[in-house]
Amino acid sequence: MRLLARWCYRHRIAVVLIWLAVLLGSMAIANSLGSAFSNSFSLPKAESTQAINLLRSVAPKNAGDREEIVFAVTPGHSIFDAGVQQSIDRALGKVAHLPHVTAVVSPFSREGHGQISANHQIAYATVTLDRLEHQLTKTSAKTFVNAALTARSARVNVAVAGPLAELANRASFGGTGIGVLLAGLVLLLVFGSIFAMALPLISALVSLGTAIFLVELISHVMAIPEFATQLVLLLGLGVGVDYALFIVTRHRQGLLAGLDPEESVVKAVNTSGRAVLFAGIIVCIALLGMFAIGVSLLYGLAISAAIGVALTMAAALTLLPALLGFIGKRILSPRQKRRLLAIERDEGDEAGKGFWLRWANLVMRRPVIPAVLATIFIIALAAPFFSLRLGSADQGNDPLGTTTRTAYDLLAKGFGPGFNGPLELVAVEQSAKDKAAISKVIAAVSQERGVAHVAPLIQIPTKVGSLVSVTAVYPSSSPQDIATQQLIDRLRSQTIPQALGGSHFHVYVGGTTAIYSDFAANLTKQLPLFIGLVVLLSFLLLAVVFRSIVIPLVSAVMNLLSIGAAFGVIVAVFQWGWLGSWFGVNRAGPVEAFLPVMLFAILFGLSMDYQVFLVTRIHEEWLKHGKNEVAVRNGIAGTGKTITAAALIMILVFGSFILGGERVIKEFGLGLAGGILVDAIVIRMCIVPAVMLLFGKSNWWFPKWLDRILPRIGLEEESEALESVSTN
Repeated sequence: MRLLARWCYRHRIAVVLIWLAVLLGSMAIANSLGSAFSNSFSLPKAESTQAINLLRSVAPKNAGDREEIVFAVTPGHSIFDAGVQQSIDRALGKVAHLPHVTAVVSPFSREGHGQISANHQIAYATVTLDRLEHQLTKTSAKTFVNAALTARSARVNVAVAGPLAELANRASFGGTGIGVLLAGLVLLLVFGSIFAMALPLISALVSLGTAIFLVELISHVMAIPEFATQLVLLLGLGVGVDYALFIVTRHRQGLLAGLDPEESVVKAVNTSGRAVLFAGIIVCIALLGMFAIGVSLLYGLAISAAIGVALTMAAALTLLPALLGFIGKRILSPRQKRRLLAIERDEGDEAGKGFWLRWANLVMRRPVIPAVLATIFIIALAAPFFSLRLGSADQGNDPLGTTTRTAYDLLAKGFGPGFNGPLELVAVEQSAKDKAAISKVIAAVSQERGVAHVAPLIQIPTKVGSLVSVTAVYPSSSPQDIATQQLIDRLRSQTIPQALGGSHFHVYVGGTTAIYSDFAANLTKQLPLFIGLVVLLSFLLLAVVFRSIVIPLVSAVMNLLSIGAAFGVIVAVFQWGWLGSWFGVNRAGPVEAFLPVMLFAILFGLSMDYQVFLVTRIHEEWLKHGKNEVAVRNGIAGTGKTITAAALIMILVFGSFILGGERVIKEFGLGLAGGILVDAIVIRMCIVPAVMLLFGKSNWWFPKWLDRILPRIGLEEESEALESVSTN
C-alpha cells in the first residue's frame, strides 16, 4: 500500500490521465455500441414458467403478456352509444396492427362476453402479445399505450393496465443530483474546505461514470436489468464518497501531526486505505453472494453493483492520492492552517478530545446501560420483520393519475379487484378424454372460493394436431392480496388434482400474477442459504484480519440486528401502512420479493464497512498500548466524527431514493437510509464499544493452531507495539 500510494502521488499526472482515458474510452465505446439491458429472469422449476414454456413451444403468439385497455364513459352515457363504440373500435384496430400484438378481444365481440360492467359504464378489451414485458423496449410500450389512448374523448376515459403499460409509466429516477448536492454540503460542513469537499466527489463521480459505461457494455454479454445503472450510481456514490472521506480525514490528521504532504498521503493510504480495500472486498462479496439465490435477474444486478463498488474503491486508492498531490496543504481548513503553524496537537475532534472522547468515557464507565437500551430500541424496530410478506405490489399502488393506476381503479370499480391480475389455466388437449378433463377442471375452479369469474375457454391448434387450451381465471381479491396467493396454492395442490382424479393429464396455473407469486416463493426459499453464505465468508475474513473469534462473531450479530431494523421499518411503513402518507405510500401491500436479497447484500456490506473502520482503529490502539479499555476509548474518539459524517452522507444519498415515484424505489431508499442510521449511530457507537469493553482481552483471543495455519493480513501499519502486545 505504501508503494502504491507513493507511486500515485509522484506520478499524479499519469494517474489522472489514465483514469480520464479509461472514462472517455469506455464512454465512447458504450455510446457507439449502445446498451442491451434486459429485465428477463427465469424460474425453471416454477409452474408458471412451465405454462409459459408450453405456450412458447406450441403457440408462441399467445405466450406473451396480457394487457387490459379500460374504457369508462361519463355519467349520462353508455358504452353502447354509437359514437363511443366507434371510437373504441377505431382505437382497438390501431392496437391490433402494432408489432407483437397477436390478439385483441373487444368487449363488443362474442369472445368478449362479460367484459362490460352491469351498468354499461365500464368495459375492457384484452390484448395478447407474443413477448413478455422484459423482452420489449420502453419505446414500444409507449407506442402501445398511445394507440390505446386514441379512443379518449370528452365522453370516454381510457386507461391501460398490464406489465407493458407499467413499463411505459416507468420514469428514470432523478434524485442523483440531489444526492450529490447533499453529500457535498455534508463534506463542506465536516471539512470546512472547498478542496476537501470536492476531491471525494470527483473521485466517486469519475469512477462511477466509468462503472456505468462498463455496465452498459457488459449488458451485451449477460442479462442486466435497466435499473442496474441507477443502483450502481446511488450505491457507488454513497460508498465512493465514504471511502474517500476516510482517506482524506486520515491525510489531514497526518498534516496536522507535522508530516509533509507526500508522507501524509502515504500514511493515510497505508492505514485507512487498507481498511477501504478490505471493506470494499466485503461489500463485493456480499453483492456477489446473490448468485447463490439462483435467479438470473439478480446475477446482472450483483455484477453491476460489484463493479461500481470495486471501481470507487480503486479510485479512492489511486486517483485520490494523485489529486491530493496537486492540492498539497490546501486540503486543510483555514482554522487548521492556523493551528498547523504552531503544531501543538492533533485535530481536536478526531485526535481524542471533544464530544466523542466524552462519549467514549461515558460508555467506559457504564457499558451495560447503553448496550441494553440500544438493543431494546433495535429489537423494537425489528419486531415487524417477523410478519414480513414477500410478493409484488400491484398497480393499485402506482401514483394517482398514471394510466395503470386509473385502469386499476376502473377495473376494480366495474368488475372487482381480481380483474387486475387474472390467472391462466394452460393445458394441451390431445383426445376427447383430455377435453372432458379440462371441462371438469374449469367447472371445479369456477366453484372455488375466491374465484369471481372464469372466462370462456380458448383453444389454439398446434402443428402436431393437438390443441392448447387457455382459460383466464379472475380472483375476487387483488393481485397483491394474500388471498390471491392462497388461491393459487389451493388450485395447484387441491382443486385441480382433485378434479383430475389422479390422471396424468396436467393443467398449469400461470399468468403474470402466478409468475410473481412463484418468484417470491423461490426467493423466500433461497434466502437462508444466501444469508448463511455471506455471514460465513465475512466471519472468516474478519477472523483472518483481526486474529480474533469474538470480533467477527459480534460483527455478524450486529450486522444482522441493523438489517433486521431496516426490514422492520419497511414492513411497518409499506406492508402495515404506518406513516405511509409521509413517504407517499397510498396503499399497504407486500414487500417486493427481490428487495430483502438486495437490501441484505448492500446493508451487510456497508455495515461491515463501519465495523472495519472502527475496529481497525481500535486494533491500532491495542497494538500500541496493549490495554483494551484504552484501545476502545481512543478508537471511538478517533473515528466517531468521521463515521457519523460518512453515515450522514449515506443517509442523505439513499434518502433521495424516497423522492422517486415508484414504490420499490421508495422501499430501497427508506430501508437503506434507516439501516445505515441504526448501524452507524446506535450499533457502532453504542453496542459495539460496550460489548468490546465487556469482553476485555477476550476480544483478541485467537487459537494458536488457527493462527499458525491461516494467512496473515494486516489492516494497520507494521508496529513495534505488536511484539510488546503479544508478550503481555
